[in-house]
Amino acid sequence: MKLLTFLENGNAQLGVKTDRGVIHIGKAIQTLQNAGQTVPQTVHEVIEGGPAAVSALQNFVDQALAAGGSEAYVLDESKLTFGPCVTHPNKIICVGLNYRKHAEETNSPIPKYPILFNKFNNTLTGHGHDVPLPVSVSSKVDYEAELCIVIGKQAKYVAKENALDYVFGYCNVNDLSARDLQMRTQQWLLGKSCDGFSPLGPYLVTADEVGNPNNLGIRSIVNGEVRQNSNTSDMIFHCDEIVSYISQHMTLVPGDIILTGTPEGVVMGYPEDKQVYLKDGDVVTIEIEKLGSLTNRMVNERV
Repeated sequence: MKLLTFLENGNAQLGVKTDRGVIHIGKAIQTLQNAGQTVPQTVHEVIEGGPAAVSALQNFVDQALAAGGSEAYVLDESKLTFGPCVTHPNKIICVGLNYRKHAEETNSPIPKYPILFNKFNNTLTGHGHDVPLPVSVSSKVDYEAELCIVIGKQAKYVAKENALDYVFGYCNVNDLSARDLQMRTQQWLLGKSCDGFSPLGPYLVTADEVGNPNNLGIRSIVNGEVRQNSNTSDMIFHCDEIVSYISQHMTLVPGDIILTGTPEGVVMGYPEDKQVYLKDGDVVTIEIEKLGSLTNRMVNERV
């Protein structure tokens, strides 16, 4: 199942992508009256409700598509204003230098343990939104195509062989990074946490549809030019290892998101004389196999 959020009168609404369009779950429940009493109405209700909530939602979507008058709640995706596909994660955890070729292009040693840092909810934005470039403090904003893991149930001290059982699903994320701020100190947080620096979506795809997350094509495209073109199999620490490792040190809860690192091809990996960082008007698309395409335009921030 492909879940999404979209904005309607300033409020986040739950949608489900289907072959006929996006089902507006709230409006479908109103139209079909009592049919949706047990149906989750926000993305976090689906995540927290687990398989039972997913099943109830799927059954309702099937019913809604079969009912007459579905034009009232089947929407044209191209006309939607997307929100981040996970709206209020409790934690945003990131893994740095997690692709071998990316570590090599930046002349960094292969990590012995996952390098963890965090971002905050101010970085979240949706597919199709403009991302402000903080030009008053940075001139080196970089793109980073990443697979995002969305946790589906509470996890603590989870074994690697069971770790993916705790994953609800996956989505695209662009881990935008102001390299001059990131490298100003040994702590990366400043360069990672500017407003809008984690476009997320367009869909949250359930784990059953994705299958093996450790073998997915991943690309970034800037103004039509492919800049990153790799596969999640190049990860140093794979998804099961990451979830297990983090759970040894902190409790993961439903809705937490984990950004799993980026492959080679970022601007920082080029020789210095060939580094051209993102600028006003640049359009960046992140594509991961089975997860759709996430596109955002960069615009100079108005101070």
